[in-house]
Amino acid sequence: MSNEPITLAQALTTFDALWSPRVVTRVNDYDVRIAKVEGEHVWHVHDDTDEFFLVLSGELHIALREPDGERTVRLGQGAVFTVPRGTEHRPSSAAGASILMFEPTGTPSVGDRHDAIPAHVDATTGHLLGE
Repeated sequence: MSNEPITLAQALTTFDALWSPRVVTRVNDYDVRIAKVEGEHVWHVHDDTDEFFLVLSGELHIALREPDGERTVRLGQGAVFTVPRGTEHRPSSAAGASILMFEPTGTPSVGDRHDAIPAHVDATTGHLLGE
């Protein structure tokens, strides 16, 4: 981890991989991760933690399976949303987006329970920036 300021726009230029989050810093026991996304992720659940999303650019859709049915949350640039723990969800972006996520260190990007992982999705706990 760097002890120098990090410009998110610059950090996003250091990698091209989609659905492959980079850890830009840590706050206590939480990772601050950035990712480039396009297309669909996988339906997944984080059993023990919420998942925070901030859209840095583009538009992100998050499909949610809730007790009373399925719905989709649409997030534009600058919008934030927290998926509650235990909620099955699938992020997607038709035209591509850059996002920031905040979650406990070691949290798998495909959750604790998930559908089959497609080849374009990196099952990781986050790569250090520069990897």
